[in-house]
Amino acid sequence: MSKIRENLQWVRKAITRAALRAGRDPMEVRLVAVTKGVPVEVIRQVLAEGVVDLGENRVQELVAKYELLGDRVRWHFIGYLQRNKVKYLVRKIALLHSLDRWSLAQELDRWGRREGYVFPALVQVNVAREPQKHGLLEEEVEDFLLAVRSLEGVKVLGFMTVAPKVAEAEEVRPLFRRLAEMARKYARLPGVEIRYLSMGMTQDFEVAVEEGANIVRVGRAIFQGLGEGEGDEQASGGQGVGLHRF
Repeated sequence: MSKIRENLQWVRKAITRAALRAGRDPMEVRLVAVTKGVPVEVIRQVLAEGVVDLGENRVQELVAKYELLGDRVRWHFIGYLQRNKVKYLVRKIALLHSLDRWSLAQELDRWGRREGYVFPALVQVNVAREPQKHGLLEEEVEDFLLAVRSLEGVKVLGFMTVAPKVAEAEEVRPLFRRLAEMARKYARLPGVEIRYLSMGMTQDFEVAVEEGANIVRVGRAIFQGLGEGEGDEQASGGQGVGLHRF
């Protein structure tokens, strides 16, 4: 058995166990394999195992892999997105996980309208209020959702968060639970659709599934033991900007 197959079997079984503990259907949970730094020949092994959702943190790397793998993959962009890179993602991604500021929403809208395309996006929420992380603060989310729903070139479909690094996964359970509560709350807003809840990485994806995640972003647990390029899942860093300029 290949190392990729062995690792994927472990991850899939862990997702199944977590979903069943929560009384959920495991098929509701989408596994996104984070392939930052992972060579294309290794990615092809993942595709052969039936994983078609891949997550990338860097636009240049996603575009290069898209040219080689194209529509065989449902590409997810999970990293911090600079506005000058938006144009390179038009019609290439299934989901943008990191919509974190109004200026980015405007740029997505501009390119979407120009190209006749609607960017599917998740609003990144800094639930833990970490100053070094990107994402809206909880109190900024409602105004942001109400504003973005008027844009033609971008469609919000849910939320994403990046949990802090902790010693025990249980420490982040309250954060995942809070984001799930926010998803239920804002799903009632007119004109707002909350379809996806992207939370959980290698260190904590089982807890995330128990708390309602239907997308988990897993890299290291899939690619560990393969040497160089083990799927760094850290989607965002740097100083968060929130909606303070909105």
